[in-house]
Amino acid sequence: MRILEVLNIKKDFGYIEVLKDISFSMDSGQVVSIIGSSGSGKTTLLRCLNFLEIPDKGVIKVRGETLFDSDKPDTRSEEAIRQKRLHFGLVFQSFNLFPQYTALENVMLAPSLREKKSFNDEGLRKRSSDLLSLMGLGERMGNYPHQLSGGQQQRVAIARALAMNPDILCFDEPTSALDPELTGEVLKVIRELARQKTTMIIVTHEMAFARDVSDVVIFMDKGVIVEQGDPKDIIDNPKEERTRKFLSALSRN
Repeated sequence: MRILEVLNIKKDFGYIEVLKDISFSMDSGQVVSIIGSSGSGKTTLLRCLNFLEIPDKGVIKVRGETLFDSDKPDTRSEEAIRQKRLHFGLVFQSFNLFPQYTALENVMLAPSLREKKSFNDEGLRKRSSDLLSLMGLGERMGNYPHQLSGGQQQRVAIARALAMNPDILCFDEPTSALDPELTGEVLKVIRELARQKTTMIIVTHEMAFARDVSDVVIFMDKGVIVEQGDPKDIIDNPKEERTRKFLSALSRN
């Protein structure tokens, strides 16, 4: 089932064209990894999909419903944008947990506000604690962020994003803020989510991970999609010279 269609998305910041006519689609249960050098537009694309930035041009559809159409002003209202964000969950590079809340409370916060429930609601606590247990954090629910390692904080952030039951879970370089020894525990969680057919878009610099876990890899450069397709084709045998240069430079670092 087609879950996401992105058509001709453009985004400028002043005189700088950050996204230039971006189009791609994905099916339910797929994992799409986006690779490319810093400044290629990857994070801006994620922010546009999550409506943290509003595209200047283009169309975004989820499950056939048009969430955004630059030619239709009614899709740009503040209320409409708040509702659109519920279709996507975003896991940031730097965790962005609330320091005054425990791990469990961080996961409960957004659904408690949406459902107008307190932290004492048994159903909400059960759902949130189950998600933390899925992340391997069953014994850390009462810990505050400063009492958790970077890898544990990122897993809380993943549970928090899943708590809103998004159609598509998005990751923006989920391991970039982690020490190398903590990277594996976060990637293990994402691999398990992929095995469970969670629909995901992952911006990553981990090429071996992208090759192994993805159904599709997209290579972006200077605000355009240079090529996209089967991960092994893109990473092991790219057709475009720009892709080859990027991967070659990456392998030398």
